[in-house]
Amino acid sequence: MLKSKNCFAIFEKSIEAYHIADDIDQRLQNPYEKETVENLLFKKNWIDTVQWHLEDVIRNPAIDPVIALQIKRRIDKSNQDRTDIVEKVDDVIYNEMKSVIAGNDAGINTETPGWAIDRLSILALKIYHMQAEVNRTDASEEHIKNCKQKLAILLEQKEDMFLSIDNLLDDLTAGRKKMKLYKQMKMYNDPSLNPVLYKK
Repeated sequence: MLKSKNCFAIFEKSIEAYHIADDIDQRLQNPYEKETVENLLFKKNWIDTVQWHLEDVIRNPAIDPVIALQIKRRIDKSNQDRTDIVEKVDDVIYNEMKSVIAGNDAGINTETPGWAIDRLSILALKIYHMQAEVNRTDASEEHIKNCKQKLAILLEQKEDMFLSIDNLLDDLTAGRKKMKLYKQMKMYNDPSLNPVLYKK
């Protein structure tokens, strides 16, 4: 069974690997074997990391509008790829839970383990980049102080998320909660469901 700290370690590995070249166009080099949940988690965070930097680039007020639209399309695809991977992670966890018989009073969670782990991936990025701000030598003391305060909150949130995710996984394993899967069904990406596309 997955553990949140192991997931976070994979996310950190992905973030460090990306920042060696720090290039939004670099190719993914996934160190984990295909068809493993570790491979999915590394790929998922890599997508998040590239998108993090695309979001920075697109906010440049001097950006060429044509380039901005190209980046927006990349972000759209990235969001769909991210959703697909999260659903695959949930499929892995769901299949591991097939033999668990949930108790009659077992509840459900507001989000699946995969989507909780997705938030942990984004948190790993926030921590990495906030730490980078704390380490800056060209910023004011006030900026560094503010970033240190924010970093402390993010690190506390990390520990809380570790506890929450592991508690959820434990509850699912013990049958105290039951896992239900709802596909995201994003309508704007589907030409048959987006009226701007199907009315063309």
